[in-house]
Amino acid sequence: MTQKSLIKQMMDHQSIRKFTSQSIPQELVNTCITAGQAAASSSFVQVTSVIQVNSKDTRAALALAAGGQSYVESAATFLVFCADLQRNQQICLRQEQHMPTGFTEQTLIASIDTALFAQNVLLAAQSLGLGGVFIGGLRNQPEVVTKLLNLPQHVFPIFGLCLGYPDQNPGQKPRLPLSMVLHQDRYSNDGLSNLPSYDSQVSNYYHQRSQGKLHLSFSQHIIKTLVKEARPHMLPYLQSQGFSTR
Repeated sequence: MTQKSLIKQMMDHQSIRKFTSQSIPQELVNTCITAGQAAASSSFVQVTSVIQVNSKDTRAALALAAGGQSYVESAATFLVFCADLQRNQQICLRQEQHMPTGFTEQTLIASIDTALFAQNVLLAAQSLGLGGVFIGGLRNQPEVVTKLLNLPQHVFPIFGLCLGYPDQNPGQKPRLPLSMVLHQDRYSNDGLSNLPSYDSQVSNYYHQRSQGKLHLSFSQHIIKTLVKEARPHMLPYLQSQGFSTR
C-alpha cells in the first residue's frame, strides 16, 4: 500500500454497524491481530490480550451488556480487547520475581497500548475490505463481561470490535477543524472561534443522515453526551481487578 492510499484509507474511515452474512476467514483475522501486535508498546511490555468471541450465546449476552447493540451478534467477527497485566505477572512468578501492581501508570500504559493495538487491527481489516465499529458499551457492565469471558485478576475489557464485510455506507462524520486540535508551542482556545461553522457542519451531517429527523450540532452533542455521569462504576471495578489502587 502506498503512502497516499494509506492516508486516504485512514481519512475515509466510517463506523460500520451493518454487515453482510459473509464470514471472515480465520487467517484474515489472524493477519489483523498480527498487525495489531506491530503497534508501539510502552517499554515493550506488550500488555494486550484479544478474545475472539465465537459463541452465539456469549455474543448475545455481550450485546445485552453493551446496551442492546445488536451488531455485536450480527458481525462476522467480534473481538474484545483487554488490558492484560496478568500475563507479565505470571512471567515474573516463573522467575520467582514479584511484580508490583495497582499503579495508575500501569492502567494508563495498558489502556494506551491496547488502544494502539486495536487501531492497527481496524486499519488492517479495512485494508482487506472489511469494516468495523468499536464497542465501548462493554464498560456499561464490566463485571458481567468479566464473568462471561472468564477474565482473571489484572485483566479488564477496554472495548470490543465488530468486524465484517460492510452492508452500508453511512457517510463520514465531519471532524473538528484542525485549528481546534493542533496547538503551537502552548495550549490555546483561539480555535474555538471556528466552533459556530463546525456546529453548522455537524448539524447538516445529522440532518442528511437522518433524512431530516435529527438536527444536532456538535455543541449540542457534547452537552447531551458529557453533562451526565460517565460510568462512575469503573473505578471500583478497576480496583476490584487490581488496577489503579495506588
